[in-house]
Amino acid sequence: MIDLNWYNELIKPVMSPPAWLFSPVWGVLYLTIIISFLLFLNKKTVFTKTGGYVWFTIQMLLNFMWTPAFFLLRNIGLALFIVILMDVVVFMTIKEFNKISKLAGGMLIPYFLWILFATYLNAGFFLLNR
Repeated sequence: MIDLNWYNELIKPVMSPPAWLFSPVWGVLYLTIIISFLLFLNKKTVFTKTGGYVWFTIQMLLNFMWTPAFFLLRNIGLALFIVILMDVVVFMTIKEFNKISKLAGGMLIPYFLWILFATYLNAGFFLLNR
């Protein structure tokens, strides 16, 4: 279980959204991630999809690692490292998906923008709560 008491006690960076907003935003983002992957998966092409599968898998693993690093381990520095890696890997996923389906790649852009914002927030938490 995630301890929101710990989170609520942290000094928050400017533009931090309220905690209740994260669940609905992530719900929509996960839906777009799934649709994007299904579009990529089902697109008939003569090009190899290996790069897209590899980058997509890595970014999902990083995505699933961030919450335990931040909330369970309370390791803001580790979480920052993970989200920075996510920035790069999601960008690479978009590039690979775009080679096969512009729509699949485009559907990942809101996710990419959100994790860039999450990187800003995570860096702010790191600097303000050392």
